[in-house]
Amino acid sequence: MDCIFCKIINNEILSFKVYEDADVLAFLDVNPAAEGHTLVIPKKHFENIFDIDSAYLEKVGAAAKKIAEKMKESLGAQGVNLYHGSGRAAEQGVFHFHLHVVPRRTGDGIDFTAAIERKGKKLSPDEMESVRKKLSLV
Repeated sequence: MDCIFCKIINNEILSFKVYEDADVLAFLDVNPAAEGHTLVIPKKHFENIFDIDSAYLEKVGAAAKKIAEKMKESLGAQGVNLYHGSGRAAEQGVFHFHLHVVPRRTGDGIDFTAAIERKGKKLSPDEMESVRKKLSLV
């Protein structure tokens, strides 16, 4: 397998680890959006959100929470963004599941909101209900 994250897990590529346990590894992003930007990955290879086992997803999430708390404590982060993209259409660049944890400060110039706000036509209540029905798990 020619996965850069698997190579990092196997210590074939240098990384700057901030967290590690039996199932999860977290390391600094080499192209950070902010100081401390960290990638959290399962040590087992899963391509994306559609592929990852729920138990591993929970472990990645728990590690991200620990890292976010450490960012607040040690970096003075006033908040964090958790970001994930699954699939080419979602701009996934490395096809090994990963979660970005980005420390944030007021006025840092990062604008995730602009990237995720829906531009264009707002949905009517009927259209919203139609989509809700399609996605409902309750």
